[in-house]
Amino acid sequence: MVAGNGIFVGKAGSVELELLPRLANRHGLVAGATGTGKTVTLQILAEGFSRIGVPVFLADVKGDLAGLARPGESRPRLDERAAQLGIRLDHRGFPVVFWDLEGRKGHPVRATISDLGPLLLARLMGLNEVQTGVLNLAFKLADDEGLLLLDLKDLRAMLVFVADNARALTLRYGSVSSASVGAIQRALLALETQGADRFFGEPMLEVADLLQVEADGRGRIGILAADRLMQQPKLYGTFLLWLLSELFEQLPEVGDPEKPRLVFFFDEAHLLFDDAPDVLVDKVEQVVRLIRSKGVGVYFVTQNPLDIPERVLGQLGNRVQHALRAFSPRDQRAVRAAAETFRPNPRIDTAAAITELGVGEALVSLLDEKGRPGIVERALIRPPDSRLGPISDGERAEILAASPVGRRYDRTIDRESAFERLAHRLEADAPADAPVQRPAPGRGGPWSEPERSSGPTSEPYRRTTRRPAQGTRTPGRTSRPRESAEAVFIDSLARSVGNSLGRQIVRGVLGSILRR
Repeated sequence: MVAGNGIFVGKAGSVELELLPRLANRHGLVAGATGTGKTVTLQILAEGFSRIGVPVFLADVKGDLAGLARPGESRPRLDERAAQLGIRLDHRGFPVVFWDLEGRKGHPVRATISDLGPLLLARLMGLNEVQTGVLNLAFKLADDEGLLLLDLKDLRAMLVFVADNARALTLRYGSVSSASVGAIQRALLALETQGADRFFGEPMLEVADLLQVEADGRGRIGILAADRLMQQPKLYGTFLLWLLSELFEQLPEVGDPEKPRLVFFFDEAHLLFDDAPDVLVDKVEQVVRLIRSKGVGVYFVTQNPLDIPERVLGQLGNRVQHALRAFSPRDQRAVRAAAETFRPNPRIDTAAAITELGVGEALVSLLDEKGRPGIVERALIRPPDSRLGPISDGERAEILAASPVGRRYDRTIDRESAFERLAHRLEADAPADAPVQRPAPGRGGPWSEPERSSGPTSEPYRRTTRRPAQGTRTPGRTSRPRESAEAVFIDSLARSVGNSLGRQIVRGVLGSILRR
């Protein structure tokens, strides 16, 4: 519901609380303990933005937000809440596109190894400083050699190449530790067993597909199925941070538009900052601060405001705080700290109110017309117009079948990249009396030609390179009995040939701005 000039969030007595679209790109925070109404607040905000023509992207960590696609139903509790607020519910569904890194409950979401960049990739694999340096070396060598790093097999092949040529590379790039290369290879194996290999490849998610508005003027809501993804918190946080960096990198400056170009909800936001190095937190702060001028609003959703680093929390202007529990001295300190983040209201004891709020109630502080934080109000949050709760598998399948982007993302593409190029080099360098045997195309094996898609591989699948890749990757092999370089290379590539996709080299913004 849009009331007055903004999105109607709730009511505090006779005071209507509205989020102003012109200030929605000043970011926001939705916080509260489990079961206090955070998900419903996220749902009504997504509805409000969609109504005014603003696309939304959010993660559905419990499966509840899929209900945005279907009309709500009359329930006594919701009807009573609407009557208290003096509104009438308009039961309707909203235009939704489902995404899923695993491709099970939505269209597959993919990124290339090179686009993710060495900084985010190192965090995803939990590498230390020395191992991260080796990874950077591998990225740089791939750039210098013109090799595309698109999926995990490309990175493995590059690591093997670096290890086999470590002595020659030392003079140009610095020393390469075989132990570090082995550690990276083991981390890649762990990623693959967790299913992360399905995330790397082509066609890569195009930012433009997240910025679509339907013919009736409503913004499209992209919902990432994250119920299984939450079992891999580093992959979840890394993916959303990569997507945020893609938005920052690709969107032009628009200043302060009348409404955002996109609103991005980062649910379970603490997963982004848990064990994050200071350099990564610095870059998150920088992106959050600067992406406002690209017309993107970022809303963090978490249990406690203290889950967000202070320098990021200071960028969040619109705030909705649901109840917090204070059963221990540590919890009580957290409640007091959360209360101090609001502009005081002399009529409310903010710290006490945070522990007394009921389900569907919240402390709300939204930016006013001049961009100032409003005084905190104890409000009753409005119910959503769409369905509360999940949808059935049949309903989801129906939505996926009618999706406007299904033809683009539901099939994978594998084109020539580092894996194939290095394999060709090895064949060319093989002695004439001992040639490497290649099976015929399509028969499998480490040297088989990748299967080509029968459809087009240029636009929209082949994306133009935005800039030369700048990071470096350091491939290598684990310690083993001395074998020929050809044998080690063949053995490694044979193990990694399984799931393969492709992409050309580009660098994610967090990798590039690190060097600015």
